[in-house]
Amino acid sequence: MTPLERLGLAALHRLDPETAHGLALKALQAGAAHSPGLVTSNRLRTTLAGLPLPNPVGLAAGFDKNATALQGLSRAGFGFVEVGAATPRPQPGNPRPRLFRLTEDRAAINRFGFNNDGMEAIGARLTTRPRDLVLGLNLGANKDSDDRAGDFARVLAHCGANVDFATVNVSSPNTEKLRDLQGKAALAALLAGVMQARDSLATPIPVFLKIAPDLDDAELADVAEVALSSGVAGIIATNTTLSRAGLSSRHATEAGGLSGAPLFDRSTRVLAQLSHLTEGALPLIGVGGVGSAEQAYEKIRAGASVVQLYTALVYSGLSLVQEIAVGLDALLARDGFDTVAQAVGSGRGAWL
Repeated sequence: MTPLERLGLAALHRLDPETAHGLALKALQAGAAHSPGLVTSNRLRTTLAGLPLPNPVGLAAGFDKNATALQGLSRAGFGFVEVGAATPRPQPGNPRPRLFRLTEDRAAINRFGFNNDGMEAIGARLTTRPRDLVLGLNLGANKDSDDRAGDFARVLAHCGANVDFATVNVSSPNTEKLRDLQGKAALAALLAGVMQARDSLATPIPVFLKIAPDLDDAELADVAEVALSSGVAGIIATNTTLSRAGLSSRHATEAGGLSGAPLFDRSTRVLAQLSHLTEGALPLIGVGGVGSAEQAYEKIRAGASVVQLYTALVYSGLSLVQEIAVGLDALLARDGFDTVAQAVGSGRGAWL
């Protein structure tokens, strides 16, 4: 972390978290954030569902919900970026306060509830996206929708022409009964509609499924079975957790989804289980608690083709992206891997 970045983070942490997050986005829009540019090497270059990536370190959805800071993010060193979640209609989300820093735990709890500008506004911004950035859109459903499953397909149909991939997000804990859509029959029906919308695009794009870390073994097996039969391109493991095990912060009892360091073990175990269940037939995206090159490498060795960050940026700044990419390159070299792909799943057994 640069001295300037350290000062900036200290100032932001004196503000309430949601206000600080808004200011961070404005800094990116203004070109005032850390911008190392492209971070890549022969070892780091990889592919995800046919998409060529300069490195396997991505930005998770939720950081730039409304696709307002794409130019700045394209210069931050990420191999790919996911924005959203976008819903068909704009919605304000849940009342504030709805975002909490758990500094002692290097974690966060949010209960945003899919607050976003809606697919019309977000879709318009995507038309001017940087074309050298691999960009995905997280698809969501309106809280008051009569057809939540159909909402995902509607957003994809409207915005799909201007993104490189899309993610079906049925795993947010902050929209009542949304996680019910992870059940086997409901998920199969939802994905059938989404894949029909995907196939209607002039250029069909990969669709990923993002799951919760709180599924039991039987539920996880059902998700793997549906994913394999539905035509999705991969699975993102995982979203935030409802667990509060081992927390020490005064905000530990706040309602919402927990992200950050405490999620690492839980999400990595789910990732390894999915890797075993799918037998490498689907690429997996590892997200949850990644805050160092070593942790990114552990996700890859557990079965992830690529990883995503979010909460760790709150505590380590955007320079963390470059640090992880450079450190990951060194770890791959140390262990004799010529490419990221060679390392995928090489340590899965330790998590099963």
